[in-house]
Amino acid sequence: MEMKISDFNLRHLRAAAAIGHLRSISAAAQAIHISQPAITQGLAKLEAMLGQPLFERRTDGMFATQAGRLLFPRIETALTHIISPRVTMTQLRALIALADAGSYASASNAIGLAQPSLHRAIGDLSVALKRKLVERRGKGVALTEQGKRTARRFRLARSELEAGLSELAALLGHETGRITIGAMPLSRARILPAAVAAFHRNHPDVAINIIEGAFHELIEPLRDGDIDLMIGAMREPSPGPDVAQQQLFDDRPAVIGRKNHPALSSETSLENLAQYPWIIPAGGTPLRAGWQSMFDKKSIPLPQVPIECGSVITIRQILIESDFLTLLSPDQVAVELEAGWLAKVSNISQGYTRNIGVTTRTEWRPTGMQAKFLTFLKKISQAT
Repeated sequence: MEMKISDFNLRHLRAAAAIGHLRSISAAAQAIHISQPAITQGLAKLEAMLGQPLFERRTDGMFATQAGRLLFPRIETALTHIISPRVTMTQLRALIALADAGSYASASNAIGLAQPSLHRAIGDLSVALKRKLVERRGKGVALTEQGKRTARRFRLARSELEAGLSELAALLGHETGRITIGAMPLSRARILPAAVAAFHRNHPDVAINIIEGAFHELIEPLRDGDIDLMIGAMREPSPGPDVAQQQLFDDRPAVIGRKNHPALSSETSLENLAQYPWIIPAGGTPLRAGWQSMFDKKSIPLPQVPIECGSVITIRQILIESDFLTLLSPDQVAVELEAGWLAKVSNISQGYTRNIGVTTRTEWRPTGMQAKFLTFLKKISQAT
C-alpha cells in the first residue's frame, strides 16, 4: 500500500532527523525536549511504517542507513518550512485544505476531517504560531496574508516529505511517485510529449501529471510546490530569486497565416505584413515582446491587433477562417502546416529567438525519478 504523509507524525519525523544529526537517542531527546522512551517508541513506529530501518545501531552511536540519508534532509527542509515544533500533521493538512477549498465545509470533505475538528485544528494552529490565519468575510472565510504565506510554506513542506517517501519507495524497488509538470504553450507541441512518452516506456509505474497553462497561471503553483517544474519560454528578467531557469533550446518563430493567404502572393516584407491584422498574446509574454521588437527595430508602426490570444487551438481556427497573421513556432502548428490548412508566410522573424527552458524553485531538489525525467527532456531537446 502506498505511504501517505498524512499517516505520519511530525514529532516522530523531527525526532528521527535529530537522531540522524546527533547520532544519539539521548542527545536527540534532550535537544528536542521529548523523553527518551517516547523517541525510542516513535522511531520504532516510524521504521515499521516505512518498512526499512533508518539507522544502524552501533556501540558508538546511531548511524543513518541509506534510507535515513535520503529521508533526513527532506525532513529537515520540511521542518524549516513549518517553522514551529508545535505544529501537527493534522494542522498542516487542515490549513492546506482550507486554503485549497476556500471553506470549512469543502475542506472537511476534502480531507475527511469533521468540521468541528477542522475548526479546532486551525484555531490551535493560530495559537501555536501566534498569528491570525483566517478571517471572516461576509458569510465566508478567507486566509489572511499571514495565512496565505503559512499555507505556502506548508505546501512546500508537504512536497519535501512526499519526495522523501517516493525516494524510499524507490529504494525498496517500487518505482512510485508523481511528477507534476506545468506545460506552457510551446512545450506541448513536441518536446514534452516526446519526453513523457520516452520516460513512461522506461518507468511505467511513475505517475505524470501535466497541467497546461500560461506562465502567470503556473508560476504560483510552482512556488507553492504543487508543480515540480515548468517547461516553456523563459522569462527575462527572471521571475525572482526563488525561481531558477535552465535553457533547453532556442526556438525561431515564423509568421503563420491561412493557406492561400494574400500575403503569400506578394512581397513578404515586414512593411507589407504590417498591413494585415494580427492575433498575438497579450503584453507581458516573451512572444508579444519579440513581435513588437521585430517591428520597432525597423521603425515600422505596429500592425493592428484586434484579438489578443495565447491559445494555439483558438489562434489556429481564427487563422484558417480569416486573413489574420500570427507569430508562432512551426512546431506548434506542425499538423496544420502538413495538412495544408495553414502556411508559413515568412521567416522574417529570423532575428528573433525564444529561449525555451525548464523553470523550477531555486531550492528544489529533484527525486531520482524526477532527475531521470529531466535527463530524458534534455536529451530530446538537444536532438531537435
